[in-house]
Amino acid sequence: MKILFINTSEHIGGASIAANRLMSALQKGNMEVFILVRDKDTDNPTVASINQSWLNQKVNYLRFVWERLVIFFYNKFNRENLFRVSIANTGTDISRHPLVKEADVIHLHWINQGFLSLADIEKLIKLGKPVVWTMHDMWPCTGICHYAGNCSNFTNKCGYCPFLKSTRNNDLSNKAWKKKNFIISSSIQIVTVSSWLANIAKQSSLTRKLAIETIPNVIDASILFKKDKGVMRESLSLPSDKNIILMGAARLDDPIKGLNYLVNALSLLIDGEYKKENLLLVLFGEIKNKEVLKDLSIPYISLGLIKDINLIANLYSAADVTVVPSLYETFGQTIIEAMACGCPTVSFDNSGQTDIIDHKVNGYLAAYRNTKDFADGIHWALHNKNNPKIANACLKKVQDNYTESIVAGKYISLYKKLLES
Repeated sequence: MKILFINTSEHIGGASIAANRLMSALQKGNMEVFILVRDKDTDNPTVASINQSWLNQKVNYLRFVWERLVIFFYNKFNRENLFRVSIANTGTDISRHPLVKEADVIHLHWINQGFLSLADIEKLIKLGKPVVWTMHDMWPCTGICHYAGNCSNFTNKCGYCPFLKSTRNNDLSNKAWKKKNFIISSSIQIVTVSSWLANIAKQSSLTRKLAIETIPNVIDASILFKKDKGVMRESLSLPSDKNIILMGAARLDDPIKGLNYLVNALSLLIDGEYKKENLLLVLFGEIKNKEVLKDLSIPYISLGLIKDINLIANLYSAADVTVVPSLYETFGQTIIEAMACGCPTVSFDNSGQTDIIDHKVNGYLAAYRNTKDFADGIHWALHNKNNPKIANACLKKVQDNYTESIVAGKYISLYKKLLES
């Protein structure tokens, strides 16, 4: 059985990390898996790129730019929300690529930003091979947006798009929906990484009639595991006498990541039992707008963007609590990474993370956008930082649900079912 993953990038973004971990897990299960990308940055022989030449690379970059220019035009030349939506109006036809021809199952992941157009996706479906599409965000089931927020227009045919500040039904989102509606009558197997996302897919006018399964992302337990907190702090030059609160994301100042809620929650925390001199916030991830940190009430260290997963694993083991104040998480990769290292997590009780966190068992689910409750969650985690039951509950949750053998086994069963049918 030959499986072909398709993803825009080899390593950039959460979807690429999830796809690579899954590919590795499947390969360990003796599956033949390759991944076809646009942006390759290693010499991994199981990863192939469509950028075979300097010219290919430039053309594909122009496709990316063209898509953004069209969105920019429809958004009345406003950069706001420019990357909150994708229209897939241009891309590369990979239907005749050797890896596509050889594949028994085509497995789509995140294919936006000019990699595949809607027409390219439709050509893959028309090959007649089983097509699995893992939803890493909402884009496969909306007209153009990656996260709909409070908008429910994706349950109909989109239109009146809030990201475009549109007052028309027949706007860019509706036009994209019409071009995307080949999905409705297709035999695509949708996989969502959380039950919350599955519920979204079941509401969507594009995907509600498709087969939908939930299979979570996988964790590599050979890298992400519990280590001695004191040893890790010493190796990272972190203080041994502080309560360390950890937050990480690719872009920490992305409003979706909710850093402002953490800033406000920490202000409430130091008004109570904890004093600012006893607390330390450790951040990892890119911060372009430093203004987001100006109101922080406790000392902090910003480590910048970290690509080394071994270093990130050490940070989880060194921390007393990991905080994920995101407005939404389709899954919560940071949460299972932290839990695999025995570190409880505080997050909001609203989206994909609710599959992972069992309230006051292995973490804390705060009421949505409630900074007081989020502060209470941090307090709870710090108060229980030496409670072995909580660390053990974190480890058990990961071992029971997110290990390579469990997640890979679910996908192998799905592939076999699709091929048999």
